[in-house]
Amino acid sequence: MVRRILLGAQLRRLRESRGVTREAAGYSIRASESKISRMELGRVSFKPRDVADLLTLYGVIEEAEREPLLNLARASNRPGWWHSYNDVLPGWFPTFVGLEAAASAIATYEVQFVPGLLQSEEYAHAVVVGNYPDLPADEVDRRVALRMGRQKILVGENAPHLHCVLDEGALRRVYGGRAVMRDQLKLLAEYSETPNISLRVVPFDRTDHPVVSGAFVILSFSEVEISDVVYLEQLTSALYLDKEDEVAEYRRTMNALAGVAATPEETRRLLHEISREL
Repeated sequence: MVRRILLGAQLRRLRESRGVTREAAGYSIRASESKISRMELGRVSFKPRDVADLLTLYGVIEEAEREPLLNLARASNRPGWWHSYNDVLPGWFPTFVGLEAAASAIATYEVQFVPGLLQSEEYAHAVVVGNYPDLPADEVDRRVALRMGRQKILVGENAPHLHCVLDEGALRRVYGGRAVMRDQLKLLAEYSETPNISLRVVPFDRTDHPVVSGAFVILSFSEVEISDVVYLEQLTSALYLDKEDEVAEYRRTMNALAGVAATPEETRRLLHEISREL
C-alpha cells in the first residue's frame, strides 16, 4: 500500500507538471478517469505496462528516470510477508500491518492490554485465546506467530520510534496467569530502556487526563506524500482516518495523555511494583 501511495503521488505530480488531464491519461492506458484517480491515490494495483505508458505520455523517456518508477510499480504488487497469514486474519488487518511496517513513528494508547508490538509470546497466546476461545490451536499459534513477526520492525537500522501510553489497567489485568504476567512486565521494563521506544503509564490516581473512548494508533511516515493515519479497531471492523483535522485531534489527545502520564523512570518503578504484587 505504501509503495502504491508513493508511486501514485509521483505519477500525479508528473501528470500535473505536463498539464495532462486525468481523462487523457486514462485514454492512454485504455482506462477511465476514475481509475487514474484511484491509481494516484494508491488505491489500486499497478500494471508495469500502464506505468510505462503513462511515463511516456508524461515525457519521461530516459531509462535512468523510468526504471526506479517501474521498479516501484513491480514492488508495489509483491505481497508482504504477513500476507501468508491472511487465512487467519480479519480482512481489514493486513492493511494495518503493512502501514505499521512502513511507518517511521508509531504512537499508541491502550487501555485493555499491552500492545501487540510489546507482547511476550506467552502473553500474546493468552490474549488471543481470551479473545477467541473457540479458535483451533493451530490458528491460535499462527496469530501469535504473526504478532511476533510484527515485532521485528522495532529492531534494525530503520526501526520506527514507538511512543506507547498505557492505562494502568492494562498492566493490572492478568492474562495467562501470574507467571506470564510477571514476565510480560519484565519485558516492558526492558523495552522501556530501548532508545527507539518510549513507554509511559497513566496511573489510576491521575484523574486529570482526557476522557478517551478506547485505544488508538497514530502511524506517521517519513515520506511527505503519505499522510498520518489513525487506526481504530472495532469488534468486527476497523477505521483508518487520514483527514488532517481528525488526525490532529488524536495527536492532541495523545500529547495530553503523555502530559499526565508517569515519566519513563516512574513507569519502570510502577512496572516493578505491580510485578512484586503478583
